[in-house]
Amino acid sequence: MATDADSSAALSAAPTAVVVGGGISGLLAARELARAGVRTTVLEATEEWGGCVGSHVVAGLTLDSGAESFATRTPAVAGLAEELGLGAQIVPPNPGGAWVQLPEGPRELPKTGVLGIPANPWDPEVRRSLGLLGSLRASLDALLPAAVGTRAGSTSIAALVRARMGSRVLDRLVSPVVGGVHSADPALLDVDMVAPGLRAGIRTHGSLAAAVAAQRRGAAPSATAPTGATPAAQRSGTPRPGLQKAGSAVAGLRGGMHTLIDALVRELRGLDVALLSGTRADGVQRTLGGWRVTAGRSVFDAERLVVAVEGPAAVALLAGTLPGLTELRPAAGPDVRLVTLVLDSPDLDTAPRGTGVLVSPQSPGIRAKALTHATAKWAWLAERTPPGRHVLRLSYGRGDGSPAGGAGRARREPGTDEELFDAALEDAATLLAVPLSRSAVVGWDVVRWSGALPFASLGHKRRVDQVRRLCAAEGSLAVVGGWLSGNGLAAIVADTPSQVAALLP
Repeated sequence: MATDADSSAALSAAPTAVVVGGGISGLLAARELARAGVRTTVLEATEEWGGCVGSHVVAGLTLDSGAESFATRTPAVAGLAEELGLGAQIVPPNPGGAWVQLPEGPRELPKTGVLGIPANPWDPEVRRSLGLLGSLRASLDALLPAAVGTRAGSTSIAALVRARMGSRVLDRLVSPVVGGVHSADPALLDVDMVAPGLRAGIRTHGSLAAAVAAQRRGAAPSATAPTGATPAAQRSGTPRPGLQKAGSAVAGLRGGMHTLIDALVRELRGLDVALLSGTRADGVQRTLGGWRVTAGRSVFDAERLVVAVEGPAAVALLAGTLPGLTELRPAAGPDVRLVTLVLDSPDLDTAPRGTGVLVSPQSPGIRAKALTHATAKWAWLAERTPPGRHVLRLSYGRGDGSPAGGAGRARREPGTDEELFDAALEDAATLLAVPLSRSAVVGWDVVRWSGALPFASLGHKRRVDQVRRLCAAEGSLAVVGGWLSGNGLAAIVADTPSQVAALLP
């Protein structure tokens, strides 16, 4: 019969690890370590877990304060949700579809696309946005050699789309989507980081449109599919049935994506992981036995180290031990502000712009880059609100420095919370073509993400490879997060376990 002394001895003999950062990547890393029998401590600078997958309460509703959906092009997130007991909570968005705001007015966004790139240039929504000549030019993609856009070592989204489908697709469809999702100019973003497997899909399927269609079906080339999916995700092989209907390439969780973090934290506590919030790591040193992490007056020694914070912060922590990282330090991501409005407006019951609107940078007078009509997008949220009450989310801040309000009609970016509230109310009324007043607002909040959104600039994939080679050479160090895996939950959930695997006993 085991005694308390036996248990203490076994515990002290177990391998140890420290994870710096309690965002989604840090929690996933801790999960992999703890499930392998590694005594794990997680240090998080703030008082909240989950990072950009957080929550806030507005007008009595617990809402997502960051990510509110996940891409279904891989089964990684759905597999994780199933392992955490949330499989039955996975839901597709309502089939209303989204819109794009162009300089001449709103247009329906194609329901079958990736980053705004259409799977069929002749779909009615595409025709309405591009016009006859635009669709003709885009259809030439099918006649171009597969080498066009796939030959170079690295290529921007803009260069690939312009070469294969033309500038009209880029300006009218891709730029609004990329700006809304990644807060950046597609000319600055590495397509292999933002849409992994897309260029390989062109070589496999013969055209960009066909590659997009294959990704929508969940048939990305296996040679370039993200590695490290959770076991359940690997078993499932394809996205859960129902998640792709109505052209949807995303899904969510009933109750919000933040429920994924709640479930992760519960599991980690059950695995005896030490979760220390309000503990900011300010130093990392190599020791004979592994690593020493300092956080104020506290010291944490462990045999293994996982750094799961934003790129600039990760490099700053590790540069003393790995000076070669200094020249690979990424630029900070854009400062993004999310304004949530909860308001009573029966005029919005018809969902005049479907599930939301993405804004072309050239659209005059509008400072938001995207609007999500959350109660029109998610049936579960509409069920939790009284009749006529609606939740809108508007995001501000582009990483390319482009002015708000459209080219030639720039307006100063709103800065204070009150300025953001005023801008959001005005922009929402314009984008939804519905009059909205302050008196209709029953609650609102502003959430700021300062530099948290990774900026995968051209050539970023090569730099990521260099960072990981340097860290892997240490033998007991892993660096994870969206700045390395690529932006979005699907990329992070697929990538993190594979990086931590090298540290497991």
